[in-house]
Amino acid sequence: MMMAGLRERKKEQTRRRIAEVALRLFDERGYDAVTVNEIAEAAGVAKVTLFTYFPTKECLVTDGVADDLAAIVAGRGEGRSPLAALREHYRSMATRGVGEADVEALQAKVRVIASTPALMGALHAVRMGERYDLAAALAEGGEDDLTAQLMAAQITAVITTLQEAFFRRVAAGEPLEEVGRRQSRDVELAFDLLEHGLSSREGERS
Repeated sequence: MMMAGLRERKKEQTRRRIAEVALRLFDERGYDAVTVNEIAEAAGVAKVTLFTYFPTKECLVTDGVADDLAAIVAGRGEGRSPLAALREHYRSMATRGVGEADVEALQAKVRVIASTPALMGALHAVRMGERYDLAAALAEGGEDDLTAQLMAAQITAVITTLQEAFFRRVAAGEPLEEVGRRQSRDVELAFDLLEHGLSSREGERS
């Protein structure tokens, strides 16, 4: 049991080292100018090992950016709505904040993705996958197909916007504590709009 735990820790350390080296090289020289061979050599691993952890070059940057929205919806408690489950998930994430996150690494990731069309395309593909999976989970929960698709489209668009706002603030160098506070407010606003619709917002202003 102890050996299995040690192996898992070593795998995670290798994975983290490869991702850190790749991000540093991409940020220094540009995504397109860096080869997978160079990353593997700089990380001290074989190319085949790199691909064991990251199946594509894009995954070196986009790995970990997806949220399993479908799993959150499918695993919600009995009698709980999909929106309530998702709100609680993102509320909890905002409350925890970024903790001891490496701000420089976050900023570098934002720079690399924003400056690379291929990565922007890969990120879009990730978001579309989230949307289709969420629609399937909503349909399994009893929604008709079109309603499930429309709900998934709205939910994923809102969550993507929340994430973009978060990364813009980190990239701009805002203090992490303030980023967390603003993210908490954003989550409540976002899910209020999803739950009650735009007409409720218009009513407040009239």
